[in-house]
Amino acid sequence: MAAVHKISDDLFEDSFTLIALHSSMEDFAVVYAINQGIKSIFKRSSKDLELSENMSFPFFEWQDDLNDRYWILITNESTKKESMVREGLFQDEPSFAKHHLVSEYKEVDYFVKIEHDDDLDEEMLLKKLIAIPKMVTAYSVDTDKLKSKNNLIF
Repeated sequence: MAAVHKISDDLFEDSFTLIALHSSMEDFAVVYAINQGIKSIFKRSSKDLELSENMSFPFFEWQDDLNDRYWILITNESTKKESMVREGLFQDEPSFAKHHLVSEYKEVDYFVKIEHDDDLDEEMLLKKLIAIPKMVTAYSVDTDKLKSKNNLIF
């Protein structure tokens, strides 16, 4: 009889912090403001995060080699143009569908995911993010309670 070896899910558990951001600014403006506010170097990724044919999320990344952290800023909403065959008054008008990366937090505009192994001073980071002009609020999200946590693993 062959031995069966099981790999624990703990080995695949990513250690990351998730911060929710509320702002009416466009993604490039948010990145510029954060780069100025916390002295980061976020850059637009060459590829978007594609969860399906209808869901594509642009994101910005920063490899912080000094602190051995990997930062990602990603938009929570994806709006795609849908092609629907309709008749009537609005037959020539396009329709759009909205999808959310983290559906439990539909009101959140952006997420900052920080992959790290050491202690992160979240309070100080949140204070700096909230101090950014046109940043409405920022707060930590408990990732253990998220149903759509798999969307954040990329």
